Amino acid sequence: MEKAMATLGKGTLCSAWNYSANRLATGSADGTLLIFDSPDPSSSSTSLTRTSNFKVHEAAIIKIVWVPPEYGDSVACICSDGTSSLWEEVVEDAQPLQWKLCKHFKCNSSQILDIQFGNSSSGLKMIAAFSDGHIKVYELMDPLDLKSWQLQAEFQNVIDSISTVRKAFCSSASISWNPHRGEQQPSFVLAFSSNTPQLNSAKVWEFDQAHQRWLPVAELALTADKGDEVYAVAWAQNIGRPYEVIAVATQKGIAIWRLGLSPDTDGRLSTERVALLSGHNGEVWEMEWDMGGMTLASTGKDGMVRLWQSNLNGVWHQHATFEPTS
Repeated sequence: MEKAMATLGKGTLCSAWNYSANRLATGSADGTLLIFDSPDPSSSSTSLTRTSNFKVHEAAIIKIVWVPPEYGDSVACICSDGTSSLWEEVVEDAQPLQWKLCKHFKCNSSQILDIQFGNSSSGLKMIAAFSDGHIKVYELMDPLDLKSWQLQAEFQNVIDSISTVRKAFCSSASISWNPHRGEQQPSFVLAFSSNTPQLNSAKVWEFDQAHQRWLPVAELALTADKGDEVYAVAWAQNIGRPYEVIAVATQKGIAIWRLGLSPDTDGRLSTERVALLSGHNGEVWEMEWDMGGMTLASTGKDGMVRLWQSNLNGVWHQHATFEPTS
């Protein structure tokens, strides 16, 4: 029998689980951030208790991203005015746990659309996508101080590094880090929904250690689809596969791509679209892989949650569908 885990307010716009799935953060239209905790993580109880409630900004919170747990309990909040702030749960002078503002990110000429964090051998990095089509990479200079961010790189989501797109307007962006935590160079996939076709397609970026720069190593789009607006991307966990798997959602459906591991002479990775999944009625807003990288969950404008899997023959199909109850 279904049982409610927590009751969220009517003004709730977004939510995000932490990495161990025992804390839930929700953002509201009035700029309030709420934290829910499991009273006893070791028990079988699924109920959550609200433990924090504080004002982040005057504008609505539209997305929440948890920082990797190695850096404590902290979240980034993106607000409807295009700003972002980083908050950390701390203990000060024997006082109860409280959330403190660590950093405020903003750009006078454009809005922040998405943020994602990723670990690398050199430390924590943060990718931010902006409404003018620019990408900024920040690096945490001191792992014990979440205020110490430094801009490492800035570029646009184009394959040809010589090209510069001007006066672009992007309505949304989606970023997904390569979840592999080995010795390989950090990489991520990013795409936009914009009025500029060359910015839209999902591109895989990898850090070139020798030249200290980010390079596009693959474009996940067929030739006829390169200008299509992309609504969401998701990079799957890789447990023993000789290739990576990345999902890309456009108006044509959810494309499942295989990405090679060995670059060619030009430094590019091979790509192959192995499936195009349809089922959602309207845009796909979010996608997430399970911990094994075998099942993809998607949700969108139709309010449905769909699970997708591949059978033993490599054929992708819809595994289950969930409809929210009122």
